[in-house]
Amino acid sequence: MTQHSPPHHPATAGLVAELATGRIGRREFLTRATTLGMGAATACLLGGLAVPARADTAIALGGTLRIQQTVWPLDDPRSFDWAGMGNQTRGFLEYLVEYQADGALRGMLLHDWEVNEDATRYVLHVRPGIRWHDGAAFTARDVSRNIARWCDTTAPANSMANRFTALVDLATGMARDGAIRVEDELTVTLHLARPDIAVIANMADYPAAILHESYAGGDPFADGIGTGPFRPVSLDPGRSCILEQATDHDWWGSEVFGGPWLERVEFLDYGTNPSDWLAAAQAGEIDLLYQSVGDFIEAMNGIGWAPTRVDSADTIVIRASQRPDMSVRNPYRNTRVRRALALAVDNAICLELGHDGRGMVAQNDHVCPIHPAHAELGPLPHDPAEARQEILAEGFLDFVHELVTIDDEWQRNTGDAVAAQLRDAGLRVDRRIVAGDTFWQNWMDYPFSGTQWNHRPLDVQVLGLAYRSGAVWNETGFADPDFDRLLDQANRLADADARRDVMAELQGILRANGVIIQPYWRALYNHHNGQLVNAEKHPAHEIHLHKIGFRPGAVTDPE
Repeated sequence: MTQHSPPHHPATAGLVAELATGRIGRREFLTRATTLGMGAATACLLGGLAVPARADTAIALGGTLRIQQTVWPLDDPRSFDWAGMGNQTRGFLEYLVEYQADGALRGMLLHDWEVNEDATRYVLHVRPGIRWHDGAAFTARDVSRNIARWCDTTAPANSMANRFTALVDLATGMARDGAIRVEDELTVTLHLARPDIAVIANMADYPAAILHESYAGGDPFADGIGTGPFRPVSLDPGRSCILEQATDHDWWGSEVFGGPWLERVEFLDYGTNPSDWLAAAQAGEIDLLYQSVGDFIEAMNGIGWAPTRVDSADTIVIRASQRPDMSVRNPYRNTRVRRALALAVDNAICLELGHDGRGMVAQNDHVCPIHPAHAELGPLPHDPAEARQEILAEGFLDFVHELVTIDDEWQRNTGDAVAAQLRDAGLRVDRRIVAGDTFWQNWMDYPFSGTQWNHRPLDVQVLGLAYRSGAVWNETGFADPDFDRLLDQANRLADADARRDVMAELQGILRANGVIIQPYWRALYNHHNGQLVNAEKHPAHEIHLHKIGFRPGAVTDPE
């Protein structure tokens, strides 16, 4: 069958020129070009970049891969709020698009896509030859049905609806009539009510897993039908999640990408204390860490495990909730108080104490320098004495700020660093550290807390999820019509240079309103036992099981 090749988007010529003059780097070029529908290999050739070749390292067939990771209880994937949840299901529930560690967006269940010049029409081409585990063909109707599910604003905790608002009928809370059209067995056209450059990138995010028509809600392990190379075996939250290769299923990806190599995958939960991860590694109980953090990076190096590192826009946000229902006396609704809290904190100290200096200092605006349209606003002011005077003037110097963080190493240390600096400024601060399962049940309900936010490819994505008025994941309670209007404007601009001026305004609004203390961008690490291939850390914490295998001679199946 002849594969479809989409035409180049008009903006790609400008991208090539920017790359040639050094104005953008490889990652930014690949993210922007592939979002617009260009394949990664084509983009590399057009841009004069080396084309990534399939690894020639030999990979053994078989083996059980044991991964240290929090094992989460699962519900409807569109309500997933943690990357690890996507890892637990990614072996059998696949995605239309896959985000690569180098910044490229690669078609998975989609072969490719086309985007018109103003990003109001997307033509999605389904990869031919894919079958569900029950033997039925995967078609454009499956794509249409899943996108319509994402648009359902009435579904509890459905963050996908915030990502596809340009397809939603505000009157019904569902997809607009005619917004999602099945053209034939392998083609779907999306007609957006307004431009949105993030559609393809959002399809790669972890809540966007593609579900079979038989799925009726709840734990996807109970349904178990997907298109991936593995099948679900068991899920015991807090303990283990087990998948096995679907040997009776002719996986479509074997011819396209190679693999799968592994016979079995076990996600094993050792809690949030890295000392327990280190002990498990030393005892030979695991092969791969989900991530390595802080001082334990050097500890893992010390036992001879192989490290990998990637730059990312992963971060922690210390936010004061502006919601009026938080407390009878809520100082965080006061803009001067929020700005003063930020003024008291030196973000560089947070990076050094919280993540051992491994990353980049951030500027309280949640747009990373590795994002395509990041605007450089200059350094933040730091003046603890002035911060104290501001809070005194607002009548809140006697208020006790209870700063809540999860109990894992880097977030706990960062919270401690923030609390210590606020105390040094003369403020009253209590620290509360809670277990991960407790924290994530109520993460939006704490008045003053720290939350981890994942890396995402485009600058507009997190702004829409976290700071748009009424967004499902808007934990700050921030609501500003001007911010929403500017965000809509930014979503229309595929050209990053044109978008950067708008991003400067958006970033400036967050800083001027003291919405967050966002101290640094994390470099991410993981370690494996040296016997794995293709197990490098991903900037969005994704684990692509179809790529990973053992080196020849290293296959072991624990009893």
